[in-house]
Formats: sequence, C-alpha cells, structure tokens
Amino acid sequence: MTAGMTAHAARIAAAFVAACRDELDAPKPGNVHVYADGHRMTAAEFERSAQAAAGPLTATGAGVGLRILRAVKATRAAVGTNTNLGIILLCAPLAAAAEHQPADLRGALTELLENLDVADADLAFRAIALASPAGLGQVEHHDVRAPATVTLAAAMAAAAGRDRIAHQFSTGFADIFDRGMARRDAAAARWADPRWATLAVYLGFLGDFPDSHIVRKWGHAEAQWVKDEAAALLSRQRRSGSDPAALQQTLLALDRRIKARGLNPGTSADLTVATLFAARLVNILRILPDSG
Repeated sequence: MTAGMTAHAARIAAAFVAACRDELDAPKPGNVHVYADGHRMTAAEFERSAQAAAGPLTATGAGVGLRILRAVKATRAAVGTNTNLGIILLCAPLAAAAEHQPADLRGALTELLENLDVADADLAFRAIALASPAGLGQVEHHDVRAPATVTLAAAMAAAAGRDRIAHQFSTGFADIFDRGMARRDAAAARWADPRWATLAVYLGFLGDFPDSHIVRKWGHAEAQWVKDEAAALLSRQRRSGSDPAALQQTLLALDRRIKARGLNPGTSADLTVATLFAARLVNILRILPDSG
C-alpha cells in the first residue's frame, strides 16, 4: 500500500495488477504474453505498465477522466510507449465504480457512466492524444486533439461503431459482464489452471467480432482472417473436449502466424484484462463485511 492509499483502494490496485499479470500468463495468439513478445513490446514492459498505472487508476476520489490521464502519463514515464491505453480506458470506470464498495458493481458502473461529464471527456481526450495509439487518425466530430464539447459517454457513443472499447461505454460494459465474465466463470469451473480461463475469454472476444484495433490499423479483411482463425480454434477445442494445454503448440503456432502478418488483436486483449479485473472486483466486493 502506498502512502495515502486506503485499504480498499489498495485492494482495487492489487486486483488491477493481478488481472494484467493473468492476461500476460496465457498464450494468447497474436498478442504479447510470457511465451512470446511481439509488436516491438515485451511482457516485462506490460508488467511495469500495470504497476505504474495501478495507483493513478485507483486514486480515491478522482474522477474517471483524471484517472485515465494520470495513468497514461505514469505508463509513459515507466516504459516510454503506449502499452495499455485501452486497458486504462476500460479499467478506470471499473475502479471508480468499485470505490464506494457497492453491492452491485454493474449497477454502480452504469450509474457512473451516466454521470461522466465534459471535464472527464477533455481529460480522456488529452490522455488518448498523449498515448497516440496506432490507427488513431482524425475524425470529423469529437477529435481527441481538440477540446471536448460533449460528455465522455457521448464522445464514446459517437465512436462506438468503429471501436469496441468505446462501445462498452454505450452498453454498460455488456461485453465484459455478459460475454467475458460468463466465459471466464465457465472455464474456471472446468479447469484449475487460471491460464485457460484467461484464454477462454480472449479467444471468445477474438472469435466474436473483428478486433477493432486490427480493423483501424490493417483493415477489415485482416481482422476477419484473425476472427475466423480464432473461431476455428475454439471449435476444434470444443469438439475434442481436451484440456487447452493439449492445444498449446497450436496456440503458439497461430500466435506466430498472426505476428508474422504484423497484426495485433489489442482490443481483444484489453477487453480480456477488463473482464479479469471486473471478476476480481466482484469477488472483493462480495467478501467485504460492509459492502453495500
């Protein structure tokens, strides 16, 4: 626990770091993990990024926009590049929603998203411009390089059709709670190794829809190819009923093929971290004696 951090904030920060580590521990095809680096980034850089961002993300009393901006700045100071913008955008609202120890994390998050304001948007815009993610480009309305004129929820709603992370702000993080957590819980109940729960979440997102980071940077055709590969791998695993460990070499082979094409399913990885973080927060809130 750092100076000035409450015990509850420290629990949230630890849950965030643990979620990031869990995501790195699984052999996620196309993304950075402990089995293989990629895209000129290493697992060690993602680990340092998680440690750097944890404090700003969980600062008691801070608004969502301020959490985002401070976490992006801390990450750049730690590793000098954008490793975790999508993770920060998703996890800042989750951390803020958990701050007051609600009995219902999803309900608290929905209320929080509805109350985001223009100041949150302006700070988040500054963070996104600072991180300068690949494929950012320029848009006619609510460009992050200009001062915000609408709330963060409204700005995200405008981008929801082209960005799956922005889409979460319009749907109350439905992909996280309805898709990701359901898959995580089912896999955790089936296999003791937490890597396979993480993998189930990641491959599920990868196979459900074209990864929006790939679409923005490399186009729809490449994103569809990755989606089809993930769906085929999931289908093979379901048919065989085998432990995912038996597919590890297949997973790593797909990992090499995706990276050889220069593709990075970053959005699917970001959604995976957010799912693992949300699941840990639910568990924390469930066991707090004064929750609710």
